Amino acid sequence: MKLIETGIKDLYVIEPRVFNDDRGYFFESFNKHNFQNLNLKLDFIQDNESFSAYGVIRGLHYQLAPYAQTKLLRVVSGKILDVAVDLRKDSPTFGQHYSVALSSDNKLQLLVPKGFAHGFSVLSKTVVVNYKCDSYYNKESERGVFYADPELNIDWGVKTGDAIVSDKDKILPNLKDANYNF
Repeated sequence: MKLIETGIKDLYVIEPRVFNDDRGYFFESFNKHNFQNLNLKLDFIQDNESFSAYGVIRGLHYQLAPYAQTKLLRVVSGKILDVAVDLRKDSPTFGQHYSVALSSDNKLQLLVPKGFAHGFSVLSKTVVVNYKCDSYYNKESERGVFYADPELNIDWGVKTGDAIVSDKDKILPNLKDANYNF
């Protein structure tokens, strides 16, 4: 397993060791011991999975502390552009975002720590995304940032006319008006 720094503290891309042969492939998508050896001491307690079609943009979502979640994301089938925005007020990268293509072909994973807003866009016909969380979902603490915030200027890799966004995500505030406590 290889830990790839993103330029934003505590936000990592993880490249698992994949074993390919004429039968297919095998890899460990999570091994607590390996993560601990990389100084990533996490206690995941919930797994989530979503299915989406091309053009769907989900996010940018987060939960307020003390219910904030660290997430480990991977794509089971298809391809997404995964995006994380640093919301930690004292961080030198506050307000900056990082994006990476995750796919069933490259098997990369994104480790999104507490204090980040997270979202993704679907770049393939369909996608199945799986993610682990270290805290349970708490509806009352759920918040978000508008995916098309002009100050963030995120290129989601989807044409505006092809974007499919939930009504809930369309009315999220821009970062400058968002409620966060990290």
